[in-house]
Amino acid sequence: MQHRVDRCVEALCQKGCSAVWGEIEALESGVSLPETQGLTPTEVQAVIAELKAVMSVYKGSCSVV
Repeated sequence: MQHRVDRCVEALCQKGCSAVWGEIEALESGVSLPETQGLTPTEVQAVIAELKAVMSVYKGSCSVV
């Protein structure tokens, strides 16, 4: 499970700081992204948590969507 989550987080982060905030919002709203296809609901929640942890570093230097 963790490997799939890590790959998804990495793929989403490749989109850039501003885009990731939008992706987090979409995932929290229940939208399925291409990167999350095939992940279980538990894995998607793990992706959201990891993205938030990564993005917490950028709160002051990257605008939130």
